[in-house]
Amino acid sequence: MTALPDARSSRWAALTALVTTSVLLTACGSGGGDSAGGSGRPASGGTLTFAVGSDAGCVDPQQVASNETIYSVRQIVDSLTDQDPRTGKIAPWLAKSWDISPDATTFTFHLRSGVTFSDGSKLTAQVVKDNFDAVPKLGALGTLAEGYLSGVKSTTVVDSLTVRVTFVQPNAQFLQATSTHSLGIESSASVKRTPQQKCSDGVVGSGPFVLERYVQNQSVTLARRTGYAWGSSLWSKKGEAYLDKLVFKVVPEPGVRAGSLQSGQVDAVSSVGKANEAALKGGRVALRRRANPGIVFGLGLNNARPALKDARVRQAILAAVDRKQIADTVFPTGTRAATSVLAHTTPGYTSLATNLTTDTAKAESLLDAAGWKAGSDGIRAKAGKKLALTIDWIPNAGTNQPALELIQQQLKAVGIQVTLKQLQVTQFAPTLQSGDYDAAWGNVTRADSDILRSSFSTALANFYRVPTSGLDTTLTAQAATTDTAKRERLVARAQQLIVHNAYYVPIVELQTQLGVAKKVHDLNFDASSRLQLHDTWIG
Repeated sequence: MTALPDARSSRWAALTALVTTSVLLTACGSGGGDSAGGSGRPASGGTLTFAVGSDAGCVDPQQVASNETIYSVRQIVDSLTDQDPRTGKIAPWLAKSWDISPDATTFTFHLRSGVTFSDGSKLTAQVVKDNFDAVPKLGALGTLAEGYLSGVKSTTVVDSLTVRVTFVQPNAQFLQATSTHSLGIESSASVKRTPQQKCSDGVVGSGPFVLERYVQNQSVTLARRTGYAWGSSLWSKKGEAYLDKLVFKVVPEPGVRAGSLQSGQVDAVSSVGKANEAALKGGRVALRRRANPGIVFGLGLNNARPALKDARVRQAILAAVDRKQIADTVFPTGTRAATSVLAHTTPGYTSLATNLTTDTAKAESLLDAAGWKAGSDGIRAKAGKKLALTIDWIPNAGTNQPALELIQQQLKAVGIQVTLKQLQVTQFAPTLQSGDYDAAWGNVTRADSDILRSSFSTALANFYRVPTSGLDTTLTAQAATTDTAKRERLVARAQQLIVHNAYYVPIVELQTQLGVAKKVHDLNFDASSRLQLHDTWIG
């Protein structure tokens, strides 16, 4: 599951993960309850071993954008708020309440008393201010957190347990942003460490688990926080977590992960692909699925590349792709072909299915009109140069490579030569920021339509080098309005502009699918289709 990183400095705006009011939970699992299918009374103790496909090379929640690592680091920090995965509503966590100005420029949070970090220091308004003031200094890997705070005018300590955040312009998305791992609160001492130190050594949080050991590209080990007593209002268990330890092992090969789960070497695995579904069904294993909101899996095109500056070429790529074939062949059961740039579970989603049908004749006609003529090898060329496209991707999900190989075949059929370039997870963000790429494969999980502004506004990071247009005005307007109906109209217009101009090529909606041993109970998805492990127990 690739999560594209958000912008740098105050030029970004969000792209992490949350879920919507219309969350889709498939019949194979639900967001709460006895998720692994066992029975009995919850019991404390034990170790949960979880096999993931990759490591982001960093254990600071404020600097991590890859889902596979978010699973672990999310357990270290608490957030000001939480988001209900069933209703999408924001709920108390470290903040017991909050006030928002009518124009959505000022957010005042009233903090819980008695909260401490694992270094013994107390949660105060000053600590929250220290966190928010430091985010813009995180650098290349801190772009998720930075995006949520884009446009901050000031963070003010009102009193020891009251903090006020003021934005230059209305910022309707910010309350939801405070529920994300990216704005998880760290101790003031932790905040003062360099970004590099936080990545390699970890951070001091107030969460239900603490980092015990991190071996890059091998494992992350967490231990239960003794005395923890300030969990989210959405959690079932009060006080400390059930589990003694959490061990996240990096196992890149999907088949090996599945085999480890079947044999009992691990208790849960991430990114279960279609090829391993049959082997994991039944017996001691349950499959858990949940649809992710936000920007769908697709090709982020570099609109500044010479060939891709021509809208006809981009539109030809859009028309040449057979989304249904990719969804049905590669992805887990139940995965939907994209019907917009946003997943259908995202607030403000508009179906553009009729604009995303496969039409190879249309693709060929568009390329002909753009002056690209087929050569003897079937690959089109113009002015002596072949129509060639390199797609950058990272191996953080087993579906990435086979999906891209199908896209490679589909584009070749209309005369576009595609090369697949695998990057390390840690190379992905810098590559997008540099602009030295043709297309990038990924998605962005978030249950707020402002994710469109984060990804496509030319005033922010603009990783896709989208040209200045009326889209900017539309994206800015939706972020500023508190009128729900007006915002939905603007978001619908933004989706139409993005798809019509093929700034991005939507392919499939991301569906998170995990394999979980049936002895594991209440391994719950949070609102972003990631994990909340405070309530999890083994028995």
